[in-house]
Amino acid sequence: MIIAVDGPAASGKGTLASGLARHYGLPYLDTGLLYRAVGLAAAGAAEGPAHEAAAIAAARALDASHLSDIEALTSAEAGVQASKVAVIGPVRAALFDYQRAFATQKGGAVLDGRDIGTRIAPDADVKLFIQADSKARMERRARQLENRGVVVDRYALYHQIEERDARDMLNPHGGFYKADDAHLLDTTLLDIEAALRAAIAIVDGTMARKAGPA
Repeated sequence: MIIAVDGPAASGKGTLASGLARHYGLPYLDTGLLYRAVGLAAAGAAEGPAHEAAAIAAARALDASHLSDIEALTSAEAGVQASKVAVIGPVRAALFDYQRAFATQKGGAVLDGRDIGTRIAPDADVKLFIQADSKARMERRARQLENRGVVVDRYALYHQIEERDARDMLNPHGGFYKADDAHLLDTTLLDIEAALRAAIAIVDGTMARKAGPA
């Protein structure tokens, strides 16, 4: 069973996807970490051709060992850098095979990102698109950072989230939109337990309908 979970930053998609993976005993990949790792690797290069070349080289060299520093990869800066490299066509091409191989492994998988149900695994058994309003997402991300001891400028963080949403949606190489057959789940007013219960109900209901009468 392949489960695709898409949505904007801090919508709760990563927490829900990892919860679904535990519930169904499936391997899990946060595909955003791939772009964050590439973004951080290229961050020191000057804007323009040098930055693009550094990002492409980092994407082509990426492997699981580059995804171990979760604290750095989940920082606000990593999110900004990820959206910059995600608009580079060769970066997306280099990371496509990595994600596709994970999605199609024997037994299935859970993946979350921005284009899983539209580009990476359009044949997924269940697709969810997770959303929440920008203020709720800002507050969630702020609390995550503050729990690590990071001082947060909520005004700046809110605008970072809004800018990233706009950049991702306008990405000519991306697929950041709700797939026609994806189930919409708004988590604005849901805590994680309620959101996970709702997601599990969607998966179970979808698979039951596909299986047909018992």
